[in-house]
Amino acid sequence: MQKFAIRHILTAALLLAAPAFSQTNPQANTTVLVDIDHRPATSLDGDWHTIVDQYSTGIYTLHQELRKDGFFMNAPFDPNGHPQDYNFANAPTLRVPGDWNTQRPELLYYEGPIWYEKDFQHTAAPNTRTFLHIGAANYRTFVWVNTRKICEHEGGFTPFDCDITAALHDGNNFVVLSVDSTRIADGVPTLQTDWWNYGGLTRDVSLVEVPDQFIDDYDLHLSRTDRSVIEGYVHLASAPAGTPVTVTIAELHAKVESTVDANSRAVISIPTKSLSLWSPENPKLYKVEISSGPDKIEDTIGFRTIETRGTQILLNGQPVFLRGISIHAEAPFRTGRAYTQKDVDTLLGWAKELGCNYVRLAHYPHDERMTRTADRLGLMVWSEIPDYWALQFDNPAVLAKSKQQLSEMIRRDRDKASIVLWSVANETPNTEARTKYLTAMVDLAHQLDPTRLVTAALLVRTEKTATGSNKIVDDPLGKALDVIGTNEYIGWYEQHAEGADTTTWDIRYDKPLIMSEWGGDAKAGNHAPSGDTHPALWTEEYQAEIYRHQIAMLNKIPQLRGTSPWILMDFRSARRVNPGLQDNFNRKGLVSDQGVRKQAFFVLQKAYKDKTLGKAE
Repeated sequence: MQKFAIRHILTAALLLAAPAFSQTNPQANTTVLVDIDHRPATSLDGDWHTIVDQYSTGIYTLHQELRKDGFFMNAPFDPNGHPQDYNFANAPTLRVPGDWNTQRPELLYYEGPIWYEKDFQHTAAPNTRTFLHIGAANYRTFVWVNTRKICEHEGGFTPFDCDITAALHDGNNFVVLSVDSTRIADGVPTLQTDWWNYGGLTRDVSLVEVPDQFIDDYDLHLSRTDRSVIEGYVHLASAPAGTPVTVTIAELHAKVESTVDANSRAVISIPTKSLSLWSPENPKLYKVEISSGPDKIEDTIGFRTIETRGTQILLNGQPVFLRGISIHAEAPFRTGRAYTQKDVDTLLGWAKELGCNYVRLAHYPHDERMTRTADRLGLMVWSEIPDYWALQFDNPAVLAKSKQQLSEMIRRDRDKASIVLWSVANETPNTEARTKYLTAMVDLAHQLDPTRLVTAALLVRTEKTATGSNKIVDDPLGKALDVIGTNEYIGWYEQHAEGADTTTWDIRYDKPLIMSEWGGDAKAGNHAPSGDTHPALWTEEYQAEIYRHQIAMLNKIPQLRGTSPWILMDFRSARRVNPGLQDNFNRKGLVSDQGVRKQAFFVLQKAYKDKTLGKAE
């Protein structure tokens, strides 16, 4: 039986093993606890015992029957007892957080399930609940605590929290996870991507203890109609109507009290004076304290408005041009999935060095450290879910997965001032099914967060003209979007760099446009001969030429309100196999994976710092 089929049997069998779980909603037993990085937690990061299980031996007998003595039982090995195919105690370890691909050479190309196991001590406090927090695990995860199946989750880039209170006991405990990175046709993303399929527990894992009645969600933002009022809500899990909630912003001498309604939600309205608005020039954050009964959490929140007016993007009511760069969550220098604060500081530090006031975090939600740091640095953010290329747009189950990931992304980052754009897709085909699917996604984004703009990176069509070519932006999805994103690669996948000089743009929407991708490949250190007026592809000189011609063309588009060329740093991609040039890397980075700045970096830097690319109005 092929591995693809086995993975689907694995999913079905695990669901049958726990009939209380919904087969139509694998996330039924998970939630996302907001501001969890500011809550006290017991870290489970570090070394975990692991077992590579390509044949799913930990789930099935050789007759493909569900095992009752699977690896999730974590049975102690007895050399004189019943024969046993595993032993976590003597199994090799992998570091968490971290992808498995770059930790062991033999796992670089591995796709499939790996089992993780960790022992931990726990003593329950009275009247509390304990959650297992997983920052991200790619792609599908099943969780057992002390042999009891707790939850499951699908999606490789959003957090989830599982209530493990009932499975814990005082003293020694253990958690076992099966993390399966197999690409599946009905997944989000689907089978084809242009980035490395890093598997494993790629972000932090911890235990978080909260009171029985606790703050699990909130949204505090500046009113668009009255910038002297902070409004929103606080939600208390398991709270009866009338339960009091207090929100305090000491620096603003603001303190308000409210009570929750029958839905455990308290409406918040905070009049303020002398509020300093968040912006790239003034990334002001306020300490906000939210409390109810025994639960209290603190957050750091910036307050600003983002909206459109015709073809303008308005930040705090003023037109703004987004000088940006696209970024993958690829770790500088060591490669692999980015997850440390050092990774974040390096990537966003390069973006600031470029002169950026904006970054596109492609093509999935990045680690929360990225959005926290963008808040502090004053970088506006485009945050995206992996509705990427050719999803099964006619499959309602896939739409449900996309909605789940969008909801988890927004819930986690709703209170980050840096995020100004939610993106629902990248480079999807223009079909009726796709447009219906993504319009539903746009509607959901607006419903979950009416305070931000919604976009998508669209493909464009080209018509030849007598003097060159005309790029037409008329994708029907544009009707639903607040801001139009478009990707184009003049000088690389079509025409030569000079082709941009004779290209015109016909934008059929009276909305702001962001050129969300453009650029070309160059291997760092690969140079054209001195004085060569027609540098060859893959050289730094040719990549720089693309940027020069692109900047001149982009400045001719009247409604252009931002750019995020592709991409800040070279990143691994299994699609890129040209030996000596690519070697499994997409080389469109302005910086190599080892931190070498290419010539195009300085071309874009000058345009951004001199403000000779783009206008705010």
